[in-house]
Amino acid sequence: MNDFQNKLDLNQSQLEVIEAALHTQSKILNVQASTGSRAARTKLNEVKTVLAQIAQAKAPEPMKPCARIGSGWLGMSRIFG
Repeated sequence: MNDFQNKLDLNQSQLEVIEAALHTQSKILNVQASTGSRAARTKLNEVKTVLAQIAQAKAPEPMKPCARIGSGWLGMSRIFG
């Protein structure tokens, strides 16, 4: 096996299409694997690995600022009161 990785030049839209297709494939393989298919279980594990790699490679989404309710007892009374 080669010791190098091929790099793909994909834009965000293309990556989303690939990710959606892999999620769909994962659902199909999950149904097949539930019937006892070892081949489907093996392929499902491969697809899940690729999905995990895509998730790690994607740029993290910026966190939305939380609305400040208040601090201390005043804030707690607004939440539970």
